[in-house]
Amino acid sequence: MDNEILYNKILSKIKEAGNILLVTHEKPDVDAVSSVCAFIDLLEKMGKPYFAYCFDAPSRQFDFLPYLEKISADKSALNFDDYDLIIVFDCGGVNRTKLADEINNRKESQFIIEIDHHIKTGSYADLELREPERASTTELVYNFFKANKIKINKNTANCILAGILTDSGNFIFASTTDRTIKISSEMLSCGANLPRIMDNTLRNKNLPALKIWGKAMSRTNINKKYNIAFTALTLDDIGDLDEEDLEGIPNFLGNLRNVKAVMIVREQKDGTIKGSFRSAHPDTNVAKLARALGGGGHVKAAGFTIEGRLEMMDGGWKVI
Repeated sequence: MDNEILYNKILSKIKEAGNILLVTHEKPDVDAVSSVCAFIDLLEKMGKPYFAYCFDAPSRQFDFLPYLEKISADKSALNFDDYDLIIVFDCGGVNRTKLADEINNRKESQFIIEIDHHIKTGSYADLELREPERASTTELVYNFFKANKIKINKNTANCILAGILTDSGNFIFASTTDRTIKISSEMLSCGANLPRIMDNTLRNKNLPALKIWGKAMSRTNINKKYNIAFTALTLDDIGDLDEEDLEGIPNFLGNLRNVKAVMIVREQKDGTIKGSFRSAHPDTNVAKLARALGGGGHVKAAGFTIEGRLEMMDGGWKVI
């Protein structure tokens, strides 16, 4: 089905729906939250009943986004059977919603739409809008508004630009195209506040966070056999810092020249290890590496989560 037709069909489904559930992935990034907030703005104006859910509450980093307070992490307030339309944003796979059981065992009357720019890792939606070549999911949100001739206001413009900026690494990732730049320029014309977005997504680190960045850099080594740079952070290193404080380390390491890829692994409080890959090498597909470890992502930016903890053994990091 042509994507323009898909965008039109999504709007038709929204108009037909009696109660709508908006969902994005656990530990959401700016692109995920921005996509949800843009649709909240639309549903508010349409007067459609909705509930926005994310397993993890968005961090303070997202305070500049409109309707952030409307996104709930309270699963007890979510009665999944109440919704006849579920729209899932930026998830890559159903497990990242933390609603896999509900989605996979949904009633026949419940219709699910997936809007995402990640490489496909599984099928669960009734209507799938996926464009991995796009810089961000908010770029697809832009396409949706334009295809349906919906006016983009200041709120939506801020959401779209924030998602594009963060997921394109401020236009330095390979996913950035001339179209990405044109959309961003248009969002500025629609009222997006670039300085405020930059203050909240780029210039937002405190001194303890920067010290952890320094520790990650000082531990970076290169596996000469595969020409991959890697580093690791333990829970003891991270201390009380949160996801927001660590955001950006993989992208910064990705600036390292003359390596095929970079990888950072770090312990999480739930007993798992989160890994992130980045690459600027033309012949390297880090998404394949991530998928081999049960994760996924883009050709040049991907990640995974595995059970275990990190320990320094024989001069190197081991997962035990």
